[in-house]
Parts: sequence; C-alpha cells; structure tokens
Amino acid sequence: MPQSDEFGEELSDFVRRVAELKAARAVPTDELPAVLDAALFELDHAVRELWPHQEDLRAADTGASPSRSATADRQEQQLLRAVFQQLPLPVVLVDRESVVRRLNVAAATFTGVRAGYATGRPLTGLLAHADRAAFRSQVAAVARGEGDRGLSVRLQQNPQAPIRTTLTGLRPGSERHTTVLVLLRPEGDGAPAAAEPPRGAVAVPDLAETTRHTALMDLMDLMTRELLGAPAGDPAEALRRAAGALYGRFADWVIADRGAAPPVRTTVLGADDGGVRDIAGQDPAASPLVVEAARGGSPALLVRPEDAGALGDDASGAPVLVRADVTSLLCVPLVPAPGEPVQGVLTLFRSAGRPAFAMAEAQALDMMSRHIALAMRR
Repeated sequence: MPQSDEFGEELSDFVRRVAELKAARAVPTDELPAVLDAALFELDHAVRELWPHQEDLRAADTGASPSRSATADRQEQQLLRAVFQQLPLPVVLVDRESVVRRLNVAAATFTGVRAGYATGRPLTGLLAHADRAAFRSQVAAVARGEGDRGLSVRLQQNPQAPIRTTLTGLRPGSERHTTVLVLLRPEGDGAPAAAEPPRGAVAVPDLAETTRHTALMDLMDLMTRELLGAPAGDPAEALRRAAGALYGRFADWVIADRGAAPPVRTTVLGADDGGVRDIAGQDPAASPLVVEAARGGSPALLVRPEDAGALGDDASGAPVLVRADVTSLLCVPLVPAPGEPVQGVLTLFRSAGRPAFAMAEAQALDMMSRHIALAMRR
C-alpha cells in the first residue's frame, strides 16, 4: 500500500477517535478521568505520527532528502519509549523540580495513580509530607550532575510500608536539561509491582465500587434521619448531628464551623485527642480554605494537597494538614440554595491508608450540605 494511502487511513481513524472523545464529554463526571487519559494518549500518538512527516516535508521544501540517520533515530526513540512503558519495574521520569514527565505502567500500578493524572504534577504530591523536602533536594542534586542517589520515602496512601527510590540522571539528546529517572521498589524487597492481568482475561464485577456506592447511600439515609431528628431552632445541634454522622463512616476528621461573618468553630472530631484540641483551638479566620468557603465559594476537593498551609496552623503552630496527616480533603459551604447566606462550613479529612475522596463522594456531600443548611435554618 502506498505511504500516502496508509497515512490517509491513519488520519481518518484518528479523526474518528477524536469525534468519539468529543461525544464522551457527556459521560458522568466520575468517568471523565478515563476519557482524559484516552485524549492524552491520542495526542501523544498524533505527535509521534505527524512529526516525522513534518521533517520529511521540510526536507522536500529545501530540496534535501530525509537522512537515514534521522529515520533510524526516530525508530530508536519509539523503541525506547515502548521499552519504558512495558518495563516490569516501576520507573518515573521527573524534571529538576520533581514534576512527572512520564510514568510507566508498572509505576502507575505501584502508586495507584493514573499516568494521565500524574503527568505534569510533582511526584512529591504522592509522598508523606515529612519526606517531600528530602526527595526534592536529592532530585535537584542528581539533576545538577552530582551523581546517583537513593533514599527511603513513604507514600501517603500507605505510610506503614516504606519504599526505596533510586535516582539517576539522564540527558536525552533533545533535552536542554538533565532529567531524573526514579526507580521505585518496596524497602528491603527488590520485587517489582504486580503485573496487570493478561489481555483477554474475563472481567470481574467491581464489587469494591458497588460496596462504596451502597455505603454512600447508607450514609445519606443516616444523615437524613439525624437532621429530621434535630430540634427546630437549634442550628448548633443540627450541625453537631451532621458532623457525627460523617465522622468515621465517611471521614477520619470532621471540622464544623458555624456562621460566616466570621465563622465560629463548634465541632472537631478526630482520632488524635491532642490534635482535636489544637485544631479546635484554631481561629477559622486563619484557615484560607474555610474563609473562602464562608464567603460563598465553591466546594473544594484536594487530593494529596501540596500546600501544607492551605488550612492554616492549629493552636500549637503546626500546619493542620500535616498535624492530621491529610491525604485528601473536602471543604464545603453550607448554603440552603444558591444566593442565600452561608450557614457554616464543613471540612472533612481522610488520612493515610484510606482512599482519597472521589468525585462521586464530593457530589454526595455537596447535596448533603444543602440539607444540613436547611436543617440549621429551620
């Protein structure tokens, strides 16, 4: 088949897939990450296919012929890219600022983070707060050409199992700066991450997702009963009951602030008694996310928050996110209906070892927040 016909068929297939991705914008919000991953894959594919044709056209315009060495280099780059992706060891390419450039399949399985989500974000966002500064420093040292490094770190999602990272510098021919290759493996165990199931394997129903959905429905039912049982004219009791329903079942920490100008801290629930006292003693006006929500802002969902000061410091002077070992948080204003006054703010944390808040859970809490605000105003 002539190359022009082959390229035309490839281009037609690409246009068809793009049209399908455009149509996929109507899927539920919690399914959009998969669509985004597919879109990023298609863009990467387009770059790989179109760039060689651009070089051929440029050579034709100048009257030169594409060199065999350039073609060989492109083929070698494609081969190396395929080897990187299919390597059974978890490896990540980062820049001197620890921002992820590429994440292979094994690394995505090892960390539990999709490549489409991780790319362009700091790898330190996956680590425990105490390990982030040391990891950044070591990456910067390798990028400066000071030799390979290795250090132990902990993932936020599983801090009980430290992992060993090996850092080595790479200087691809087309790059101006040194990039850093990060190899991940369990501390004291050189075994790679578990491989993905073979293609063609029979799909098993996602029982975990079904269980989470059932638990969410049970929580909404409990919240309704608690709010209906709250005495009328006692907004503080309604807020206290709502916080109690969310604590443990839905979040590891629940902070309730009543009012908006200014908000007043009324309830803090958490497993660490000392932390509860210090966070309860914090002035909500010193918490940027709470202040923004109290002004009528949109609900905030943060996963592995990079800014340790997003919720300010507690009464002991420690950042709240570090003190509570926060891996994900939800901060929602309590508003009966759009345009009405804010009745208060709810802030929920999940700590290490528990899955991060999902979009479906954030939407459920947003719905419950309106019901809580109505109960407080009753």
